[in-house]
Amino acid sequence: MSNKIIVLNEGVEGLFIQNNRFNTTSVSFNFYLPMKKQSVANNALLPFILTSCSKDYPDFSALNLKLNKLYGARLDASCEKYGDCQLLRMTISVIDDKFSFDSDSLVLQASELLLKLVFNPNTENGEFFEKDVEREKRKAIEHIKGEIAEKRIYAKNRMLSEMFQGTAYGIPKCGTVDDVMQITPKTLYEAWQNMLETAFVRVHVVGAAIPQRFFENIKEKFEGINRHSITDCSKCQPAPKAQKVNTVFEKMDVKQGKIVMGFSSDVYGDDDLSLPLLVMCDIFGGGPYSRLFTNVREKMSLCYYCSASSVRYKGLLTVDSGVETENAQKAIDQILNQLEIMKKGEFTDDEFSASIKSICDSMKTYYDSQNSLDLWYALKVNNTNLYSPEDIIQKIKTITKQDVIYAANGVNLHTVYKLLPKEGVIC
Repeated sequence: MSNKIIVLNEGVEGLFIQNNRFNTTSVSFNFYLPMKKQSVANNALLPFILTSCSKDYPDFSALNLKLNKLYGARLDASCEKYGDCQLLRMTISVIDDKFSFDSDSLVLQASELLLKLVFNPNTENGEFFEKDVEREKRKAIEHIKGEIAEKRIYAKNRMLSEMFQGTAYGIPKCGTVDDVMQITPKTLYEAWQNMLETAFVRVHVVGAAIPQRFFENIKEKFEGINRHSITDCSKCQPAPKAQKVNTVFEKMDVKQGKIVMGFSSDVYGDDDLSLPLLVMCDIFGGGPYSRLFTNVREKMSLCYYCSASSVRYKGLLTVDSGVETENAQKAIDQILNQLEIMKKGEFTDDEFSASIKSICDSMKTYYDSQNSLDLWYALKVNNTNLYSPEDIIQKIKTITKQDVIYAANGVNLHTVYKLLPKEGVIC
């Protein structure tokens, strides 16, 4: 694999991830913008409206016909939270030229189509068309309501909003229903202009070869744009430390209670700094070998599920579990007890070895999917060094038990969020 960053313009980079394993080539635009309450909903809608139509393909039927002519090329859009930034992603995937009977390059045609979608949207007089905006607003509202209905996701989002109250990371990545309702064709057009002018941009090509003059074409596109106030992806506030643990209760019409615990960590930042937290979190609550699974869930039967995850860039560790109301406090106590065991280094060598092996195996799976490999590099834009999954595997193997103990001792509880059934006593 050969990975080389090419600077195309101020705050615009190209990255070719050469991989001959796949029969397709994937091209993606990744725009990074600050998380702000006033702009988050407009920004989140952009990838979806831009990949649904354009000046040349004014409705999805016309666009879908073009995709079919490209042997069923696939368009994808998403909005992610990345540190204190919003990550807006637009991707097209098409079969490699060697598998087509077309005399023209399919990869080149697909990449040119994506350029048209990003830079030449279906607008008029400084506005998107209202019918397109209303369609995407309906979809966005359905997505937000869907996350509210899924109580495990809802509980984790509520904990994050409490723990990071008043900060960028506490803002929902797609905004609220009210935020979406306030979007207009004009505000969305202004958000598109702002994205092109101020976002940090990383364009990825994952496949056997770069489309002819593709990066040169992108460079020319941005030369006609007034780039200014470029988003700095390296600016990211670590998870706050608590003077006193914040406990939040909420009762809803649910059968199973949810507990989400948010912890701050002294170990945070890019891969060169934060990998011990990854291993610590995995031993604590990652797989079926973890302390939380084998003890709190299996031996003590206090939870339906109990797992830990980390956002290393932020120095954030979370534990979420499903419980019966009467077991809620017992589960919290035992989760904290397992953390103390981690801090004392009383986890076994077998647990440590199982975790190292599991993490290394999971890193290898990034090579099984173009989308996974593409997303890997999209979520590494802050890294000082451009590490591949294989690079991280080698680094993971050098981590010691003492590194894990050090990471564990920097982990401290900040917020406990409890979502419990209406019936019963809060505990």
